[in-house]
This record gives sequence, structure tokens and C-alpha cells, in this order.
Amino acid sequence: MNIKDSVIIITGASSGIGEATASRLAAKGAKVVLTARREERLNELRDKITSEGGKALVVPADVTKKSDVENIINKTLDTYGTIDVLVNNAGLMPLSYVDKLKTDEWEKMVDVNIKGVLNGVAAVLPTLIEKKGGHIINISSSAAHKYFPGGAVYCSTKAAIKMFCEGLRQELAPEYGINVTSIEPGAVDTELLDTITDKDILEKLAPMKEMDMLESEDIAHAIEYALTQPARANINDVYIMPTEQKG
Repeated sequence: MNIKDSVIIITGASSGIGEATASRLAAKGAKVVLTARREERLNELRDKITSEGGKALVVPADVTKKSDVENIINKTLDTYGTIDVLVNNAGLMPLSYVDKLKTDEWEKMVDVNIKGVLNGVAAVLPTLIEKKGGHIINISSSAAHKYFPGGAVYCSTKAAIKMFCEGLRQELAPEYGINVTSIEPGAVDTELLDTITDKDILEKLAPMKEMDMLESEDIAHAIEYALTQPARANINDVYIMPTEQKG
């Protein structure tokens, strides 16, 4: 796939992996559609991209709301006439031990990490099926492979996305030429850790801040790699860990 002039929707684009991915792909000539709840942050990113000669469209949205996600698709088609890639990046990670019963946080993770991805795929799929091509990239996690303390619900949501990706690949790639990739990073230095309210978890994770974690740009580079392979080559999974991370 040639990134130049491709139309790429990126959810969770207001910070972290989404922001880095938008910047990187826009610099390669993509027309990026920036979506998240924080409109001010999106506008700042759009202004930065356009000042550097790139093209960016802002469509604020909450991925847990079907109507919001459908609006992203409609605004993108109205502006650019097509869609080539969806990067489902929006996610939450409020880790907690199960016995703390932080059920509101559990539900938020399910709504954003799973339902948000499902909403994005459902909304974009008619366009990709009609054009018989495109790419869906879902941000899963190394947590999809193994449980870690405090991650019972989070790991479950990311395991669900990993399996959803495999189902999508098998159903969509051979029939419609739509490639599907699961990106599965280890520890990345983003705002995800800021969503944790369980003090015991925060204490346990404190040593991680001394580790040389992955940067958002590392994941953006992995996404670019998956997108730039020949159409015949589907990069199913990208499992990327910090060199210093053991588990």
C-alpha cells in the first residue's frame, strides 16, 4: 500500500500512540482523520500537521457511541470521498485488583476497548467491502497473551481484540482483500497509566517508570510497517516489547 494520499482514520488521536501515528503517516503524505473526545487537542495536532504541509481533518467523537462513529465515517467520505485505513487506537487501562470491585472501571474498559473497536469496524466495513480493499488496524496489547496482577479485565479486553482481529482477517481478507493487523505492544510511555486509580497497583508499577519503555513513535513505526507491505502480505500480528521488559 502506498501511504501517500491514502485516507486514514485514527481513533484516540489526541495523545500517545494515536497522535504519533497521525503525525508519522501525515508526514508520509496520508490524509489523516483525527478523532477523540478532546477536540482542543485534536485541533492543535491538526494545526501542527497542516503547518508542516500535511492534510488532516478533525472529527470529535466518543467511540462508545455508534452515532458518533458513524459521523466519523460520513464526514470522512464527504471530505475525501473514500477511506483506506481505520486505526482503532482508543483505549483505557485503569488496572485494579478484582477484589476492589471497581466495576465502573471494568465497564468503561469493555465499552472503549471492545465496543469502541466493534463500532469502528461496523461503521467502516461497508466502504471497504464496496471498494474491495483497505486495512483495519486494531491496537491490542502484549496483555492479550498473558495475565498480570491487576489486569484481569484489561487483559481480557485485549485478548478479545486479538481474537477479533483473527476472525476479521479470515473472513475479510480472502473475500474482499481487506487486510487486518493486531498491534500488541508491551509497556509504552503514554497517558494510559494515568487512568489507574488503584493505589496498590500504582505502587506495584512504580519500578516500571525506571525502565526504558517503548515510545509512541515506536508503535507508529510498526503501524507504518504493516501498512506498507504488498497487498498479498497480511501482517497478522505485531508483538513489540521494550528490550528491558521481562514479563
